Amino acid sequence: MPQTALIITVPEADPVVGGWRHRYDPSERDGVPAHVTVLYPFLDPDRVDEETIAALRDVFGAHDPFDLGFHRCARFPGMVYLAPEPDGPLRALTGAVAARWPEAPPYRGRFEDPVPHLTVTQDQDENVNQRVEADLSNRLPVLTRVESVQLVVRETEKWRGWDSFALGQRQPG
Repeated sequence: MPQTALIITVPEADPVVGGWRHRYDPSERDGVPAHVTVLYPFLDPDRVDEETIAALRDVFGAHDPFDLGFHRCARFPGMVYLAPEPDGPLRALTGAVAARWPEAPPYRGRFEDPVPHLTVTQDQDENVNQRVEADLSNRLPVLTRVESVQLVVRETEKWRGWDSFALGQRQPG
């Protein structure tokens, strides 16, 4: 089923988490780079038209670029992730998109307060997660500057980039 998502790519994390993600995060094998999700799923691809693209530019243009650090690992059940700090700007981006498109709540509304994160492992047992977390703890921090949000689409087995939206690029009017 075709789907879209809005993500912030974190290429600086690839040297640290890339090998673990390749082994233990199915989204990496599906073409998704190291990232923090802003909103998944977004709209069906057939609903993303020029008006939607313009609205995304406006939404993201109203938010300034920011620095983000990943200083520690954290866990969800069966999962290890890097915890972004500060997470307030990420939550603000998610909130702005969800407010503009209430029909597309984050994670289909499964979580009342979605936690921003950079996934490293999914659906793994405790032994794997302990090993991954021990390795990553010695290789952090990862630092990045967030200047844009990417719209990605999955129409077949793989995700691919569709468009990118600069932060802080307010539209006149």
